[in-house]
Amino acid sequence: AIAEIPGSDKADEVVMLGGHLDSWHSVTGATDNGIGSAIMIEAIRVIQSMGLKPRRTIRVALWSGEEEGLLGSLAYVKEHFGTAENPKPEWFKLDCYFNVDTGTGRIRGASIFGPPEAAAALRPVFLQFEDFGVGGINITNSRQTGGTDSTSFNNAGLPGVGSQQDPIEYNSLTHHTNLDTYERIIPDDVKKDAAIIAAAIWHAANRDEMIPRFTKETMPAYVEPR
Repeated sequence: AIAEIPGSDKADEVVMLGGHLDSWHSVTGATDNGIGSAIMIEAIRVIQSMGLKPRRTIRVALWSGEEEGLLGSLAYVKEHFGTAENPKPEWFKLDCYFNVDTGTGRIRGASIFGPPEAAAALRPVFLQFEDFGVGGINITNSRQTGGTDSTSFNNAGLPGVGSQQDPIEYNSLTHHTNLDTYERIIPDDVKKDAAIIAAAIWHAANRDEMIPRFTKETMPAYVEPR
């Protein structure tokens, strides 16, 4: 499922956010990943409800088939962007992609695929939320897929941003179990998460320059998706 807020003077450049909409068959999947999808919908709703007009187009994507191997996001990235080694025209226009997929916990930081300058470009917006307990943002140079949909973008050589959240009951109780139901969600945390994501998206969508990325010379070696 894809939706957009069209941009203005930089409308051909795109900032994306998303999470996977599918869940395991044993339960509704509220924390994995119904709440991640809801956070992203709320973040884009906040921006739209304020009547704000971003410079870059903001695109939200709710993926299918994540639990079966990132099938939805990998297919989308392949169709629209290609890879750093074989890029399609849209590869050069995707600014960055934000992802939430680790439950109901408060976002405490993030990781971005790219050079140190990529983290530096987003760090100011995360530091605005120190009173929410948000730390900084670090970098990764791994193009290996696995775990969540932001790695599909990393695999293509694009700046994927993965959220780092309080685990709450994610890995110990709710994750891929029949206990992953609505009452496990912590409303205050996810409201704050939506505000953090909305601010980060707005920041990226209105910067003068796109988020820095690896150059052809510094791009880590391609890894076949698994």
